Amino acid sequence: MTAAPRLTLDGLHALVDGGEIDTVVLALTDMQGRLQGKRLAARYFLDDVVPGSAEGCGYLLAVDTDMNTVDGYEISSWENGYGDLVLAPDLTTLRRVPWHPATAMVQCDVLHHDGRPVTVSPRQILRRQLERLAGYGWQAQVGTELEFIVFQDTYEQAWERAYHGLTPANQYNVDYSILGTSRVEPLLRRLRNEMTGAGLTVESAKGECNLGQHEIAFKYAEALTTCDNHAVYKTGAKEIAAQQGCSLTFMAKYDEREGNSCHIHLSLRDADGAPVMAGDRPHGFSRTMEHFLAGQLACLAEFSLLLAPTVNSYKRYVPGSFAPTAIAWGRDNRTCALRVVGHGPSLRFENRVPGGDVNPYLATAALIAAGLHGVEHRLELEPEFTGNAYASDAPRVPATLRDAVDAFERSAAATEAFGKDVVRHYGHAGRVELAAYDRAVTDWERRRGFERL
Repeated sequence: MTAAPRLTLDGLHALVDGGEIDTVVLALTDMQGRLQGKRLAARYFLDDVVPGSAEGCGYLLAVDTDMNTVDGYEISSWENGYGDLVLAPDLTTLRRVPWHPATAMVQCDVLHHDGRPVTVSPRQILRRQLERLAGYGWQAQVGTELEFIVFQDTYEQAWERAYHGLTPANQYNVDYSILGTSRVEPLLRRLRNEMTGAGLTVESAKGECNLGQHEIAFKYAEALTTCDNHAVYKTGAKEIAAQQGCSLTFMAKYDEREGNSCHIHLSLRDADGAPVMAGDRPHGFSRTMEHFLAGQLACLAEFSLLLAPTVNSYKRYVPGSFAPTAIAWGRDNRTCALRVVGHGPSLRFENRVPGGDVNPYLATAALIAAGLHGVEHRLELEPEFTGNAYASDAPRVPATLRDAVDAFERSAAATEAFGKDVVRHYGHAGRVELAAYDRAVTDWERRRGFERL
């Protein structure tokens, strides 16, 4: 099925005039990678927002997962009155939302009132790295692979049960199982078809290893487009699941079995669309590929906060789990954090560190910044790792969020690439997450200590 074309402004005018669209979702992506914003009357959007702008409270980029206001952010606080920021629609992102009647969506850049980009906004962080890449005449092609776990329970039932005792959509490992995916095909079919109607190009759906775990793959695209699509898909998948009377989660590690990954594939093209990473060096690499991949290795630990942003993220990194623990690269080697695949025009690397909780804009920005670090410092690529990287003496992926925050805040490469304001902002976000976790008393602690300690 061919993806539906994106809406144009003229096309939206015609649909509104014809009564086919009456609502426009105006959305930004927050620090946690979620769509936030407003539902607007379509006529108001066309008549007032398009020629002008919309606004939203600056706290949208300064809250925790629970939407609590948090002290310590420069962008938004009680001291500055929690003022508004400008939500500037990017009209190239206009699309229909097939799973909601008569609805379109547009995604926004976040600006100050004088027109300056809000530098800590995830979309603006990625735009900055894409501008740096363009300085070399390059553009990034990116694909993200999100896994999720489906439950027969509704979101409301899951909440009331404190997310315990839920019934997974499959009772056994359905990795690549046609029978297993058929059990949830009504949901998967809606996801495939309605994401196609929203302008995403679907490749496939397949089962995964955990109980009720599945993945829908989408074709790669230019980096910003892929991240926009990723954010739409993640929200839309939850909304469609709710409409189907079930629930799904993208959290990195729901239980002790396999976690939800989000492998990110990246390649480079020049202004004419020719591949940049392929060449006549060993492994079919170009010198650019060697430097770019060496930058990934050099920066991965320091940038891991942008790849794995929550306490739960780090529960995935278990030896033998298909989630990486070793910072190494290998040809089609799933035990390494960086897996190189493809040949010639399809040559690319896959970063296997991110989980389903990743913010795609931040992670993609981190991959580009790491690659440019390697190019600018002409880093030499270490030899390919062969064999089982889990059992190697290679450097390790940070084991905890605390380790990742410390590494990010100390990183000269992060400050050089993203700026002090971004490092402070996301370092603080990591410490807010840590403080919330440190205050929590878990079910594991109660089971372990209620009687026996």
